[in-house]
Amino acid sequence: MGVTDDQSPGDRRTRQVLVVALAGLSGATDAISLLALGGVFTSVMTGNLVLLGTALPTLDGAQALSSGTALLAFCAGVALGTVLAGTPQPGDGVWPPRVTAALAVEAALFAGYAIGWWATGPDRGAMAALLLLGTTAVALGVQTSTVQRFGVPGLSTTFLTGTLAGVVVRLCTRQPLRDVLPSVQVVVGLVVGAAAGAAAVTALPDAAPAVQLAVIALVLVVALLRFHRGRAAAPPEVHR
Repeated sequence: MGVTDDQSPGDRRTRQVLVVALAGLSGATDAISLLALGGVFTSVMTGNLVLLGTALPTLDGAQALSSGTALLAFCAGVALGTVLAGTPQPGDGVWPPRVTAALAVEAALFAGYAIGWWATGPDRGAMAALLLLGTTAVALGVQTSTVQRFGVPGLSTTFLTGTLAGVVVRLCTRQPLRDVLPSVQVVVGLVVGAAAGAAAVTALPDAAPAVQLAVIALVLVVALLRFHRGRAAAPPEVHR
């Protein structure tokens, strides 16, 4: 079978760039939630499970509520993303249309969060912070399951412990650097995103949601221009 246009090396490189950008969005969102929305994560559920566990013996109700909310919201987002994006199918190509549709829902969630952030201001109460935390956790849950539609083993833009371990294993077993580089790029993207989110929320809090909105908007625009332009003339995708 020949390689179709949406399976070209150039499109795969574009997808990699967008995946790295989504990792940056995840890092920025986790940093913002950690610093300004209750001291918990929006995508690192291992950390939230530990925070929930440590809150129980100390009877720290605020921490238990924040970490528990993030956990439940993230799981709801994963379920929603699975329904929206579906699962990998034969003939999917590099970037299935349902991935873009699911990421558009993620963008809508971030837009709602941004409005709430700006409306409540820096002196927002605990309940408002909890709602903002939950909204971003749902958004990153959607992103997490949506990326699985690509069908690339080990690919993630949110929980990267396994990704980091895979990099070390490949390096220790002397695998080619070209096989390691994509994972390294994702890890670096997460760190850079976290730095940008932390800088924004500490130096210019009003700009923090703008960073997140800019990233998800950029991903959607590039996806539409690169992978969906001219699709109307092509046979329609069979939805599964």
